[in-house]
Amino acid sequence: MEGHRACRNAVLIPRDQVQVDQVKLRNAFLPLSLMAATVAAPAAAQFSDSYNFLKAVKDRDGAKANELLGKGGPNLINTPDFSTSQRAIHLVVKDGDLAWLAFLLQKGARVDVKDNQGNTPLMDAARSGFLDGARLLIAKGAPVNASNSMGETPLIIAVQRRDVAMTRLLLTEGADPAKRDNASGMSAREYAERDGRSDAILKLMDEIKPAPKRGIAGPK
Repeated sequence: MEGHRACRNAVLIPRDQVQVDQVKLRNAFLPLSLMAATVAAPAAAQFSDSYNFLKAVKDRDGAKANELLGKGGPNLINTPDFSTSQRAIHLVVKDGDLAWLAFLLQKGARVDVKDNQGNTPLMDAARSGFLDGARLLIAKGAPVNASNSMGETPLIIAVQRRDVAMTRLLLTEGADPAKRDNASGMSAREYAERDGRSDAILKLMDEIKPAPKRGIAGPK
């Protein structure tokens, strides 16, 4: 009986009023939807610019690359590929393209960026034997003792390739032959010692001392 009495006393809301309330609710959320769309639009445009810039670099389309850099933000030059985290500088170093490397550096490309395996542009240069590119990267401040996810340094990579010229450059610029990787726990020197065909590299490690870093000249 009490339940029936409660039902009789309940306030019934007219159907027209329910429809009006639903419209008001939708209108209340409309500004939020518009705000989300407004935020998403620049993000989508940035993604598009990033994709198109990396494509322009791959295609060596200088006009398109300059156009995108001109209208894009300051970070576009260092935008990563979605799947590999490679930047434009990785792409041109892997291809051994010195002209494009110089162009990207002039536009503000960073020399310390890493892909999703931790490889820096200098590691890519060491892996491909791109000696002129390695010189330019080091001149712009590329870290010679950086490690990738395997713990490999540019010097370890050069030693494993038996690249005497690259090894000489890296040692001269301060590469540490005693730094070990994560894969085997071996250093560049130990890799060279294990390889019976790396006598020339071992000799370099014994003879070359890192070049002194230039200090800032003070007043005389």
